[in-house]
Amino acid sequence: MKLPRLPVLLALVIGSTPRALPAETPIVPDWARPGSSTHQQVPPPADFHRPTVTDAKPIGIFEGQSDIGGPLLPGDSSYDPAAKRYTISSASYNIWYRRDEFRYLWKKVSGDVSLATDIAFPNPKGYDDRKVVLVIRQDLDDSAKEVMTALHGAGLIHLAFRPETGANIKESYRIKGAASRPGEPLIRIGIEKHGDTFALFVSQNGEPLHQVGATAEVHFEGPFYVGIGFCSHVPDQRDTALVTNVVFENAAGKVR
Repeated sequence: MKLPRLPVLLALVIGSTPRALPAETPIVPDWARPGSSTHQQVPPPADFHRPTVTDAKPIGIFEGQSDIGGPLLPGDSSYDPAAKRYTISSASYNIWYRRDEFRYLWKKVSGDVSLATDIAFPNPKGYDDRKVVLVIRQDLDDSAKEVMTALHGAGLIHLAFRPETGANIKESYRIKGAASRPGEPLIRIGIEKHGDTFALFVSQNGEPLHQVGATAEVHFEGPFYVGIGFCSHVPDQRDTALVTNVVFENAAGKVR
């Protein structure tokens, strides 16, 4: 006969309620720790993958949400329809190299796409390379083909892409921006898919959203995934981003 675990067995003997054991501290691989003055973040091992965890429950205009790449700590998100605001929380390694980890709110579509949103980081002490992404992915695997535009915590804005499943991400264009803080104009970024061509749109100081930089060329088979996401860039520490006034059109030329 299988005996109860020791805490339960003791409780049965002395008549008390067993207390829950403390949760285990996530073990972060050395390669996944964020870069610092004493540590350089490097690509993950070539064969390293974690399964994505998906919740198909709709949120706002999106059909579902996923923790891409199975981060050590689960992400979370909510939607305030009055404020037209998504709050996305995540503890995750990166969206780069050959695989990704981030919280992703998505919708499956085919054809052309226009997607844009305002972005703010409410926590002024988050890691500089944390990022909100507007991303189009072939599937929900951690190494999926994708095209993304991102706003980083330190203000970098770029258009980047993974041309094939499992390939390293390449960068088409980057600019220095200024992350949104309380009392400052929100940064607004957008991405447009027109056939196999992808373009970056930016508004840094309240001016109309306008296309900037070089485009990217990637072919997707429909249907594919389109949505917004957030990566804290620190695998064992959650952070939060605010995403508001989302424009999502299943057509090109609608970024605004």
